[in-house]
Amino acid sequence: MHSFCKYLFALVIACLPVLVFAQIDAAARYEIDAKRQGVNPLEKDALPRSREFIRLDSTYYVGYMFEGLYKSDRSSDYLGFKNAIQPLRTAFILLQKDYGKNLKTLFLSTSEYMQSMSRYIDFLQVTNTLKDCYDNIERPDSVMWVLDQFASYNFPKDHLGLYTTRAWTYHRNRFFTSEKYSFLKNSVKENEQAAFGYCYYALDKIEANQGKNDVWFGPGQAEIDKLAVYHYLALLHGYNKNYDSSEYYYQRMAMTGMISWNNYGSLKHELGEFQTSLEFYERDRYKSQQKMLREPYYFIPILDVYGGRTKEAMNMCKEMITESGSTPGFGWYNIALCRSYMYDGQLDSAEYAIQKAADFKEIHIGTTLTQSQYDFTVNLLRLQLTERKIALVKFENKGWWYSPSSLYKIAALKFQKTLMQYVLVNEMASNPERDRTIYDLFCGESTTTFDEAFYLIKDFSPSYFIKKYENYQKTDNRKNIQRYFKLFTHQMQWVDGDEDEALQGYKDLIKEVTLDTANEKLFLGRLYEDLAKASDEDGNDKEYNFYTNALYEDYPQLLPFSGIKTRVKLNVSGIEDEQTEKVTKEIKKCRIDWVDDADGNTLIAYINYIKRGDKYEATVNVKSGSNKTVVSNEKMIFKETSGAGKELALRLFAKGGALVYESRDAGN
Repeated sequence: MHSFCKYLFALVIACLPVLVFAQIDAAARYEIDAKRQGVNPLEKDALPRSREFIRLDSTYYVGYMFEGLYKSDRSSDYLGFKNAIQPLRTAFILLQKDYGKNLKTLFLSTSEYMQSMSRYIDFLQVTNTLKDCYDNIERPDSVMWVLDQFASYNFPKDHLGLYTTRAWTYHRNRFFTSEKYSFLKNSVKENEQAAFGYCYYALDKIEANQGKNDVWFGPGQAEIDKLAVYHYLALLHGYNKNYDSSEYYYQRMAMTGMISWNNYGSLKHELGEFQTSLEFYERDRYKSQQKMLREPYYFIPILDVYGGRTKEAMNMCKEMITESGSTPGFGWYNIALCRSYMYDGQLDSAEYAIQKAADFKEIHIGTTLTQSQYDFTVNLLRLQLTERKIALVKFENKGWWYSPSSLYKIAALKFQKTLMQYVLVNEMASNPERDRTIYDLFCGESTTTFDEAFYLIKDFSPSYFIKKYENYQKTDNRKNIQRYFKLFTHQMQWVDGDEDEALQGYKDLIKEVTLDTANEKLFLGRLYEDLAKASDEDGNDKEYNFYTNALYEDYPQLLPFSGIKTRVKLNVSGIEDEQTEKVTKEIKKCRIDWVDDADGNTLIAYINYIKRGDKYEATVNVKSGSNKTVVSNEKMIFKETSGAGKELALRLFAKGGALVYESRDAGN
């Protein structure tokens, strides 16, 4: 979310005139100034040059600047940025020591400007890179020290983005207090107010200095500077739920084309305008952002999960993981991949992806997403994954309650779940913005989904959350999110034992709801799931079967983990031998309501076996009760039969997976 203004900074630097340094008396410095011409500090020759420059004069900033810029450009982890800080800090101090007086008089006359302009460019590059390195290793107190040093020169033109960077630093660390970092206030609200204050102060400075800067930099320069401030004001207003104000600033930026479509997409996501959000995220999807999280590749897969496009979500995550390698963002992409796998029913692959994310030391560059959010999201997905594993044990063995191995697995998984809940509760208790980023659904600063929020709160104080989500219905003006607040209210009523009230609420919701059916299949799937369970509890078999079939048509991967027994008529064809009979027998042991006669709410499944050498190929086709094709020619090749039937049963519900199935233990 910060990358837009980094782009503006680079643009400004590129446009500044590059002048030959004024002659310095010291012979060594004269030699260094001559030799640095034509050497790019970001290219491979810069490092040996930096050593040469330091050897020639260790009190001159240029050698340290070359070393620091070179190391920073090649850094992608904590150690790399930390190593870049030392030479950059040395250059920062030495440059001010020798040329600080010249910089203070830079804009007093044309001759002063021409004499010191090249030092000013160096000062901007060193300052910007040093504060970025501090920011990348989570040292906001040092960031503020750098900014305070730079502010002492009181330049009329803010090429660095001094005040907006201060605003960003307050906003990014809003959940801490002065006890953690001395520059902060003592609440999220106060830190946000400080961030707003710096943005408005920046606008005042632009207005106050416009006449002088127009002379130096030409008419229209003030409007470009304002755009950078609008960028941060749009973010801040969005977080503080001033949606009209946020929209106003995004529109101002959009008129010039200088806008972060990615951030605008996050605002639309928060407002529940999911299709528009997707379109805006896509605009920035291929925007080049080296060595930092490319947020569209985290948030588009979330929107795809909402829309039931789990295969597309997985492919996008894999694409970015392959492209990025072990650079910043790799961990976030694996979190997104885990979520995509999980909602597709591929639990083993989901667990592998989330473990990779947990093991990776993520660096949060150019984003307001933080390490605490990263850890929380990993733990929350692990909790949801554990619950799905419990449901899977029950799905794969309809007689699980008298199977010692199944009971043991469930007990072990429930113990793991308890430990995870304990960790998450403690993380929530220490999070001062949990109301905004967790309970208040779809917050643009959140890294979890509405569905994951329910998994978190459903086992804790339902009466408290009933009141909370009833209150959201009265106070939150996001009309597209109202249905989600209502769904949560009824779900918590169900958990609290108010089944009749919950059922009536579900029925009212299904009648009144108008939604984006292409992008809200997860919402609709959860509503159908709740209606099916409530109808079953109410003894209404007709409605139970109807809603089960509706759930299958909209989000079939949810069914095996829902506890709902789906009516299925199974037709098996092709080769019949001892191996295929074992597989079919294992399929029928799964928790599915197998029937011989089909009605309008019965799934019709076809499995055809053929033999290829010593292997078998099964082809799966499934139609819903209304004759809608949901699974089409899904193929699976297997050799060993153990576990193949369970896997095929899951693929009846549109679960993806490898073409060649590797057998698992029969007891799983």
